[in-house]
Amino acid sequence: MQKTNALRLLDAAGIPYTTAEYEVDENDLSGIHAAALLGIPAEQVFKTLVLQGNSGDHIVCCIPVAEEVDLKKAARVCGEKSVDLIPVKNLLPLTGYVRGGCSPIGMKKQFPTYIDETAELFDTIGVSAGARGCQVILAPEDLLEFISAKAADLTAG
Repeated sequence: MQKTNALRLLDAAGIPYTTAEYEVDENDLSGIHAAALLGIPAEQVFKTLVLQGNSGDHIVCCIPVAEEVDLKKAARVCGEKSVDLIPVKNLLPLTGYVRGGCSPIGMKKQFPTYIDETAELFDTIGVSAGARGCQVILAPEDLLEFISAKAADLTAG
């Protein structure tokens, strides 16, 4: 596997991690599918979503792959009146990452980032390593600290 920008940044910071690769199915880019292929419980694999607030500012939310983001909760944690997912076509120009390979680590710009509080229940979690078919597995506290993220209740239900 070729080192992604996210992995290079973790290496430079001396943060311990492992990687897990899986076969990409262009017809099913869901995180649930990825978790199943990796043999990791879906609760421990987090997808990275980019949202835009009514102010025009962007935020990043990482939530378990089987969950849906609660837009009202996300708006509340970042102080926006409302937030919505950005269109997929805006993802690459804004973050440098494609759908199915968007990592909270090493985006073109560091956006305020929130990770669902359930991440703290696990010794390790998986997030995209910045390329489709590759997850980086690391301690949630290392991820929170490295990207200056905050833990928050972000999921619906």
